Amino acid sequence: MPEQDNWDSHWDRYAAAASQNPAQQMRHGLIVKLLRDTTSGSRVLDIGSGQGDLLVKLHDANPHLTLLGFELSSSGVEISRRKLPASRFYVADLFSPPADLKEYIAWATDAVCSEVLEHVDSPVDFLRAARPYLAGGARLIVTVPGGPMSAFDHHIGHRQHFTRESISRYLSEAGFAVERVYLSGLPFFNLYRCVVILRGEKLATDVNAGQGGFSAWLARAVMAGFRVLFRLNLMNSPFGWQVIAVARKTGAD
Repeated sequence: MPEQDNWDSHWDRYAAAASQNPAQQMRHGLIVKLLRDTTSGSRVLDIGSGQGDLLVKLHDANPHLTLLGFELSSSGVEISRRKLPASRFYVADLFSPPADLKEYIAWATDAVCSEVLEHVDSPVDFLRAARPYLAGGARLIVTVPGGPMSAFDHHIGHRQHFTRESISRYLSEAGFAVERVYLSGLPFFNLYRCVVILRGEKLATDVNAGQGGFSAWLARAVMAGFRVLFRLNLMNSPFGWQVIAVARKTGAD
């Protein structure tokens, strides 16, 4: 397996950086807002739950939700269980699911798949593999990157970035009815992405170097500044580079 697809190594290396990443925090905030109408009986599945940060935020926003995470990385699942012991997390390859997942067929009333599809060879096949775990008519929120790819994106295994048209097409082919696609992030998320692109391969070196020294202090200061600026981003515009799709499961599996 290529290094960029070794998810245990990924979360061992990038867990702390990901939690502080202003782009991740922006995405999670938008997802929480989109799920603000969920009722106390709602069951939310995070497909590709990483190290559990999104479900922690959802739990804080609505402690009555029942939360479940599927994640390919055992390291990510271990981190998630420590952060949110009241919820369930499973090491799960959806193309070869463990027996434990059978009890969650048609389970989710709402599901999230955030920053996952850019890492898979066939987004349609991945979405089809996720379908059985969603109840009929369940809502699915997908976030994927748009705009140009950076050297760091290639480094962590991005296969492609998306447009409004491409994510709509993939969702439709996988059996979901698309309700809305937002292009978020103008202007400051786009500016942040430009900084990442300009930093090039040096960004991977910066992240791998960990904390310490003037460079690390400067990076933290820049990230903190962007976290403030991201509050001014537009939720939707023709040019936003954060793609967010809201869809519903249609038909039967």
